[in-house]
Amino acid sequence: MIFVTVGTNEAAFDRLLAALDELGDTGRPMLVQTAGAAVEPRHAQCVDFLPYDEIVASMRAAETVVTHAGVGSVLTALSVGKRPVVVPRLRRFGEAVDDHQVEFARQLASTGLVRVVEDLGELGAALEPTDALEPIVLGPSARLVAALRADLASVLGYSR
Repeated sequence: MIFVTVGTNEAAFDRLLAALDELGDTGRPMLVQTAGAAVEPRHAQCVDFLPYDEIVASMRAAETVVTHAGVGSVLTALSVGKRPVVVPRLRRFGEAVDDHQVEFARQLASTGLVRVVEDLGELGAALEPTDALEPIVLGPSARLVAALRADLASVLGYSR
């Protein structure tokens, strides 16, 4: 099963939902949490919202998890051992107030924790099952911790 969540953002993520619709039948069941968007992929079971425990259960049961680059959604997928396909919301489409999701997704991708799809033309390939990826084991990433420390030091105006 493919599980897709667009989070609970008040802005619709129709661009992702339309791309899923354009894929047609993937040959696998697809459950999509749409957050009340007007676009619903035709070859999917669509629900507006799911309680958190049902999101967790759906992610756990899924072969593939697709999510926006919201921190909560990504961390939930990682916490159940899934390496999600992450599609950042973009400011230029009115999906977010800025492009912070792009930066977040790219940073996580650099550690190997997620697969980022910025060009929705590549979404179909990202949904293909793969055995090449090792299971996710969460723990401190030295590179990520160092990058976060450097960013915080820069923002707070101190040096180490």
